Amino acid sequence: MPFWVDTGDDPPAEIENTITPEILAQLAYDEIQIPEGTATLQPADDKQVVNLPTWVSLDEATFHPVSATASVDVLGISATTTARPTGVHIDPGTDDAITYPESGECPLGDDGGIGQKRPAGAEGPPPCGVEYLRSSEATGPYPFRATVTWGVSWTGTNHPDPTELPSGTFGTPQDVTVNEIQSVVR
Repeated sequence: MPFWVDTGDDPPAEIENTITPEILAQLAYDEIQIPEGTATLQPADDKQVVNLPTWVSLDEATFHPVSATASVDVLGISATTTARPTGVHIDPGTDDAITYPESGECPLGDDGGIGQKRPAGAEGPPPCGVEYLRSSEATGPYPFRATVTWGVSWTGTNHPDPTELPSGTFGTPQDVTVNEIQSVVR
């Protein structure tokens, strides 16, 4: 049976199959396209050296907030669901490595980015990175993985404050070859 609700009012809770902004938010959630990509490593993937820290960062052009909107124009209701990268977990692909920070969890920085590209002349451990302790020459490349956590929320008609939805994690493995440099001291 049809029912009427004043503009701006929510339909009665006992009415089944009512389209609400919450339902539209779930539909939009299912349609969000999370960007695929890999972390930026410095030095580059094939230039890793034992005991030399590798700086890890996410490219802001790839890892940026994404949204999807679902609406029912005839009813004048809509909801927009937005996913934002909130952190990255570093898995070096071997136990013979040290992660920075020790937990391997790199949070969102004050500038909105995750991780940091290596500045010229930088010394010491990176704020987000890994240091390999053994060469990969005997085993083959290590399967490094930077798993990005995406925080998800929605806003919609009569719901201007973001409401959280389940977050998601996505990561693509990268082969990292770690070399050992020999030196002669006299």
